Amino acid sequence: MARHHPARRTPNKTPTSSLRIIAGNWRGRKLEFASVDGLRPTPDRVRETLFNWLQPFINDARCLDLFAGSGALGLEALSRGAASCAFIDREVTSCRMLQSNLQQLKADNGEVIQASVVTWLQQRITDMEPRYDLVFMDPPYRQGLIQPCCELLEQHNLLADNAIIYVETESDLTERVVPAHWREHRSKQAGQVSYRLYLREQPTPQD
Repeated sequence: MARHHPARRTPNKTPTSSLRIIAGNWRGRKLEFASVDGLRPTPDRVRETLFNWLQPFINDARCLDLFAGSGALGLEALSRGAASCAFIDREVTSCRMLQSNLQQLKADNGEVIQASVVTWLQQRITDMEPRYDLVFMDPPYRQGLIQPCCELLEQHNLLADNAIIYVETESDLTERVVPAHWREHRSKQAGQVSYRLYLREQPTPQD
């Protein structure tokens, strides 16, 4: 009598997309990342423009990639000579794949932290944490996340004196949501995306 074996279930595989490192030590490397709902990796042309702007600042920078997602910005920074990068994202799958990519690249100067960005910032101990030279901030659109993140970075003294902060937003966000002492250095728009680079200056008493 023939035995009927139960059909094996194929485990659900996480849908993935790929990104390409544009320049630096890992130039041309293609990496997979999780296709999580709402994830919008910074397009190649925007990254290329951004890192042209950052060229004078990137070498040996201590970086923080908030709402990291695919990790495209932090990985590009490491490829181009940044000293280190902390990647913060709340999605477990994104963090796992990002950790896997860092291992593939043998990048021991990247740290992945699975957490809500706002909660993670709130939990930093003021004046007891690393201070970052370069911060990437590309939050989900229309959730009002930029202003509280900026305030928490300042409140907990997480920014180097002359830090550089990249902020990517929806193009129809026109109000200023960053501190007064962050001077806009460069800005551009690509389709539905606006992106700006700020230079942190020393705050005055009224700031």
